[in-house]
Amino acid sequence: MNFDNTSSTLELNNTIIKTGLHIILTTDEDDLRPVYMSGNFNNWLTQDKRFMMEKIGNGLYHFKFTHDFDYPETLLYKFTKGDWSEVEIDSNGNRTENRATKKHTGTQKDHVARWRKNWLPYKQNYLPQVLLISDEFEIPQLNRTRKIWALLPHDYDSSNESYPVMYLQDAQNLFNEDAEYGNWEIDKKLAVMSEYKIGKIIIIAIEHAEEDRIREYSVGKTILGKGQGKKYIRFVTKTLKPFVDNNFRTKTDRANTGIGGSSMGALISIFSGLRYPKVFGKLMIFSPSLWVKPDMKINVDEDVTEDTKIYLYAGGDESDTMIEHVKKFKDRAIANEFVKDKMKINLSINKEGKHNETYWSDEFPKAIEWLFFNTKDN
Repeated sequence: MNFDNTSSTLELNNTIIKTGLHIILTTDEDDLRPVYMSGNFNNWLTQDKRFMMEKIGNGLYHFKFTHDFDYPETLLYKFTKGDWSEVEIDSNGNRTENRATKKHTGTQKDHVARWRKNWLPYKQNYLPQVLLISDEFEIPQLNRTRKIWALLPHDYDSSNESYPVMYLQDAQNLFNEDAEYGNWEIDKKLAVMSEYKIGKIIIIAIEHAEEDRIREYSVGKTILGKGQGKKYIRFVTKTLKPFVDNNFRTKTDRANTGIGGSSMGALISIFSGLRYPKVFGKLMIFSPSLWVKPDMKINVDEDVTEDTKIYLYAGGDESDTMIEHVKKFKDRAIANEFVKDKMKINLSINKEGKHNETYWSDEFPKAIEWLFFNTKDN
């Protein structure tokens, strides 16, 4: 009997010795979303299933590191509900500093007062500088002019940094408070990202052509008629990008240059990326109007050796065919022998998503983070 007790004690002691750090989390705001740990131990990935906490009660979670886990000297971490738009904040809605511990064993108790929702609230001092480049920027390829904006990081003037650039279509709906159908609030989203030391990027926002929007955003013969998209793409690539690179501190290479938009703006962005893969290495494609050009050819220049990253989003409540078209586009891209080893596609589907600015707004910072600031593949 004593021998059995001794064996049990030794076995228990060995188990304790072999147990890594045990994190116990309590939170005041409880819901059904999973809680993840993100830190310097996993490259700050926000949906790393290896570090998803187990829910053991109302507002109560825990996570156990393995006994052989390779700890950084100081473990830095935060709790999120799956991305930086839903990271922990304090009871007043303020950003919290990284949590830190040097423990490798034992128990660490933490508490979260609130979770950020949809990237808000934001702080005014982190808002990007919004600069009107021109009321009438010349588009020689189309013999017309256009209003174009630049959104610069909040500390652009006090910094010597160079930044990646994203060219976005439909500027009227990106940050304009008076937009008829609402706006993406990219200025506010960039403010929150900047507060978390990610998302320092230059956004070049190009207003659409009003009644000529569909023609400018279409390429070749389409269901909607013959487009002017080839000329528009040449404008962005051959005229606008050189101007931006000459007048702002940009990282000019394809790995730091992206183009994107929603609906027809997404369609012309796909064409741009496929037509000029040596220029655009990042594509942000939201709810693309693929039905306009169902026979779109997917080819990538064989001389391009680096990957093209595509963030592809669709909502389940947009149309009867949106998700079908987007999935088919992804499958065709992956199946293409010249493309499959040169493209990384992150397909994001919101089954409740509608075809409007509210849902594109929510997706914008997630796309920017994955395209430009996530150094490890999701």
